[in-house]
Amino acid sequence: QVQLVESGGDLVQAGGSLRLSCLASITGFSINVMGWYRQAPGKQRKLVATIGSGGVANYADSVKGRFTISRDNAKNTVYLQMNSLEPEDTAVYYCNIELFGGRLYWGQGTLVTVSS
Repeated sequence: QVQLVESGGDLVQAGGSLRLSCLASITGFSINVMGWYRQAPGKQRKLVATIGSGGVANYADSVKGRFTISRDNAKNTVYLQMNSLEPEDTAVYYCNIELFGGRLYWGQGTLVTVSS
């Protein structure tokens, strides 16, 4: 059984920072890729950032230089440090993991609201 629990979403003013966390409760399997996606109202879910098991990160162009993804493999936790937040960053942020073998799992989402 796999469960993802996100935390850290909040209301913040433009220019502010937030740190999202996602704890993956998992036994018997190893995590390959961990990532964050977001879905703004009325829009499709889009990639924000991913990080592989070796630590190589990938970012959407819209967040490069402002967001940093990291992971703690011992804790099965992925983080997203978000700086210089903009109103356009307002969305529900979803944690995603891909196991070795290809299975995908999603968290329930955490709301980030950036006011102008």
